[in-house]
Amino acid sequence: MSKVAPSPYQGRIKIFLDGADRATMIEMARTERVQGFTTNPSLMRKSGVTNYRRFCQDLLPELRGKPVSFEVFADDPSGMRKQALEIASWGKSIYVKIPVINAQGDSMAPLIRELSHDGIPLNITAIFTLEQVEATLEAVRGGAPSLVSVFAGRIADTGRDPEPLIRGAAELCAKIEKSAELLWASTREAFNIVQAEQLGCAIITAPVDVIKKLDGFNRDPFDLSLDTVRTFKKDSEAAGFSL
Repeated sequence: MSKVAPSPYQGRIKIFLDGADRATMIEMARTERVQGFTTNPSLMRKSGVTNYRRFCQDLLPELRGKPVSFEVFADDPSGMRKQALEIASWGKSIYVKIPVINAQGDSMAPLIRELSHDGIPLNITAIFTLEQVEATLEAVRGGAPSLVSVFAGRIADTGRDPEPLIRGAAELCAKIEKSAELLWASTREAFNIVQAEQLGCAIITAPVDVIKKLDGFNRDPFDLSLDTVRTFKKDSEAAGFSL
């Protein structure tokens, strides 16, 4: 076997499935690896969901009491508050997702503060700056349990390193509000799980294809090389290529 260092992954971080495919969510709810779920209106639309309330309520009994985040889709604070109260009433395992700003760029910190102090667990989503982390933590201080979702993957998509922001957010979560858990969102690859764990995130949410790649952690590089070449060979033969 090749002389390479093992993966530094320790399995301490909680892994949530990100998606809206009902069958996949039910399948992963039966595993110990997945400890919770997140979804959003875009993922629901992609999965063909047309009735928001029915989808969520029918799914809840299948998730075995594991935490799940359902997002409001209203854009004004009063509409968000109304939807948040209804969503929260569906079950004790629910975190209501509230965006850190609305579509006009207005801060939702006052609403987040109100809902959190009314005892509603929240997942504050679409966070991209340390200032937004600070505003979120100030809003939920002393309130219900909260998730602080920093979109590390989308930051990386801009050609920027998300690690400094995640590191700073982890320090703030640890020092300012113990009930607020930092969540690495918009995961792109399996190594993000290692990064998130090492940087102090409590949770990472990832699509099912990334989560299943955990099975390949610490595979021997030579075996990977061999599998890759064999795949190329198999596919070229199946395609009937010739020169």
